[in-house]
Amino acid sequence: MATAPIAENDGAGAGNCLAFSGHAMAHNRFDQPDGFGFWHPQSGRIVYLSKARIDRSRADRGSFGPNKTDRLGRTFGDVRLVGSRANAAFSAIAGPAAAFDDGRRWARLRNFARPPLKRTMDVVGSAAGLVLLSPLLIGIAAAIKLNSAGPVIFRQARYGLNGELFYTLKFRSMYVAKQDTTGVAQTRKNDPRITPVGRFLRRSNFDELPQLWNVLMGDMSLVGPRPHVPGMLAAGMPYEEFDTRYMDRHQVRPGITGLAQVNGFRGETTEEYHARMRVHYDLEYIRSQSTRGDLKILFQTVWKEFTKGTGY
Repeated sequence: MATAPIAENDGAGAGNCLAFSGHAMAHNRFDQPDGFGFWHPQSGRIVYLSKARIDRSRADRGSFGPNKTDRLGRTFGDVRLVGSRANAAFSAIAGPAAAFDDGRRWARLRNFARPPLKRTMDVVGSAAGLVLLSPLLIGIAAAIKLNSAGPVIFRQARYGLNGELFYTLKFRSMYVAKQDTTGVAQTRKNDPRITPVGRFLRRSNFDELPQLWNVLMGDMSLVGPRPHVPGMLAAGMPYEEFDTRYMDRHQVRPGITGLAQVNGFRGETTEEYHARMRVHYDLEYIRSQSTRGDLKILFQTVWKEFTKGTGY
């Protein structure tokens, strides 16, 4: 059955490619006299590879070249297809009525289900955390009161979803007279503003636990880019000026932990490399976020931060 090409790409990495969309696919491969097509899930299309350059092509984790066989042992001329997708012939049904393919339909469903699923995980996780950790939270509050004068909770305005400001909550870890409510003066190693109890809280990251309430209220998420104060400095200048991509990290709710933190980019942003890599990982999280990825980040946070204590 013939299918009409709608686009042609003569790139070196993919051979002569004719991409087909608007067809319903029942199988994973179809043959033509001068090449064959296959399902390419990353692009959500059927891609046609010409026989002339097929030995230089790779797609869908399959390799193409002479003396290769697929799992069913099929061959195509002197070139054989390798890969889990090579298990049936494509059956392409021409016509505009078949408007959706499996890859794009699944992507749309996943994008539709992701926000409510993430919010459900946030609500359940934060509520459970507040209940299960309540004895620890009460103990920390008492220790702060006994150690230094001042409130137990420290409130600070930070960027939230879409760049809107909200008040994030933390256990107070500094002497009241020395703390910087703007957050522009970043915490340094062996910072004299930090109380003895605060030093333990920051090293163990227990000072962040009140943000479970921020998550429950919908201002934050368990996982996401860390919330920053407006005007936070990066390599000596405001982050907003330092990196033009900076405000793009506010496309999602900020998190108690994030991809940048588990990869070691947390704390001070006085060095250009660390400041830029933090933005890089924040944007990478937004691009590739998934429920499985969030669970992995949470596990890594508990393992690296709460048990090994790298904060200060």
